[in-house]
Amino acid sequence: MAGPNSNKCNEYVRVRVLVSGRVQGVGFRNFAARYGNALKLTGRVKNLHDGSVEVIAEGKRKEISEYIDLLKKGPIWARIDNMLIDWQQYKGDFTFFGVQ
Repeated sequence: MAGPNSNKCNEYVRVRVLVSGRVQGVGFRNFAARYGNALKLTGRVKNLHDGSVEVIAEGKRKEISEYIDLLKKGPIWARIDNMLIDWQQYKGDFTFFGVQ
């Protein structure tokens, strides 16, 4: 039986993304959760006190990369000024993609 790391193309990874700009009050968290679930990722998205949004996502590297490209665009009312992307080792901490 093949495990999650048996094929490099399907390698499971975790990413933490900090998004700043006009990202609170514009539907960014719901946007992030909707596309996270659509790509079969797990994780969570939450607003931070400094006005930024933190996204933690886990899944296959290909889908995570596609997800990051979507986050760079954001919902129509958002303005993405900066994204800090921290690739991490997969942990399997989540069972779905949720909003906090």
